[in-house]
Amino acid sequence: MKISATEIRVGMILEHNNDLWEVLKTQHVKPGKGGAFNQVELKSINKNTKLNERFRSSDTVEKALLDEKKYNFLFEDDENYHFMEQVSYEQISIKKSKIGEKGKLLKENTEVTINFHDENPLSVDLPTTITCKVKTTDAAIKNQTASSSYKPAIIENDVKIQVPPFIESEDEIIIDTRTLEYLKKVK
Repeated sequence: MKISATEIRVGMILEHNNDLWEVLKTQHVKPGKGGAFNQVELKSINKNTKLNERFRSSDTVEKALLDEKKYNFLFEDDENYHFMEQVSYEQISIKKSKIGEKGKLLKENTEVTINFHDENPLSVDLPTTITCKVKTTDAAIKNQTASSSYKPAIIENDVKIQVPPFIESEDEIIIDTRTLEYLKKVK
């Protein structure tokens, strides 16, 4: 499906130079002289390489057509994460390297969306937010400025995040899975 270069967004999968590329960053630039362009940082899904590409506003790019299916997370082993499709109960496994750091946020029976291209799993979309327990965190420092003072914390899956000073060990919090940022405390 052809789209204009100005429609490229972070997270999209594009077909470019006979490969599939995930968009990591995009910046629209309008120089004082010459036409506007979109500076895009791409990561190859198959080769795991990066590419910086400049697309003029008038250019078109091919957006990959992906099939989305709902799966439940079952378990992990040394190399793979295992998922089960909700309708047919078909099970698939995806390499840990393909999912990356966000795989640590998976809990048993978490519902995810897996994107397929030509029957091959490309990426796993986690729910936007998840609830997790704070394993350890530093003590808050008294008389610290109230505005935007965050402290480091480790949540139950050994993922490091930043939390506000009032969060303590064993508190349940909600985090954004896309940015790994604290959203709110569960009452």
